[in-house]
Amino acid sequence: MRILFVEDSVRLRQSVGAGLKKAGHAVDSTGDGPEGLWYAESNEYDVIILDWMLPGMDGMEILGKLRDNGKQTPILFLTAKDTVDDRVEGLQSGADDYLVKPFAFEELLARVQTLARRGYGVRTARIAVADLVIDTASKTAARKGKPVDLTPREYKLLEYLAHRQGEVVTRTEIEERIYDEHAEPMSNVVDSTVCGLRRKIDRPGAASLLHTRRGLGYVLGEAKS
Repeated sequence: MRILFVEDSVRLRQSVGAGLKKAGHAVDSTGDGPEGLWYAESNEYDVIILDWMLPGMDGMEILGKLRDNGKQTPILFLTAKDTVDDRVEGLQSGADDYLVKPFAFEELLARVQTLARRGYGVRTARIAVADLVIDTASKTAARKGKPVDLTPREYKLLEYLAHRQGEVVTRTEIEERIYDEHAEPMSNVVDSTVCGLRRKIDRPGAASLLHTRRGLGYVLGEAKS
């Protein structure tokens, strides 16, 4: 998934950002309020992690502008404000979750993954596409009960396609989910990732699940008769 992390602490931004990337997510990050708003309005994210106190524009103002403009991206508030009134204010203003500093990274990651699933209408960590099962908690996949050995990039692509199963996903959308802010997207990398993923999940004798829609993109799901 693609995550925006807006946090003015350089140390926290670097450590959490690195942890999210290690967990397989593409991450854009900034410590500046107006720049954070620009990122959020200019790109599509699965989850936004938003600090309350930011230079230039605080998190509450960013949240208000996004909701007023119709952006419904799940937002997790990350803040040192820990009173009940603070939590109520954040949630009533449109935040989807609230985590008080200091926090355990494992809890942050679990909350982010839950928000992302909720955004796609998925309530459990397991997504089934025919006889292919993707476990978004363990970052694994299996077809007909047999594990599928995927590279991190292949898994990232598979999870995104699984969340969008049955829908055409464009090359641009794939690039946004595979690469973070420092990477340079290359179409041949997308092609090779799709090819590698198809070879691993569409095994001989099994129905094809990953389909190409020429000039449009890719679809994960059972072929329609």
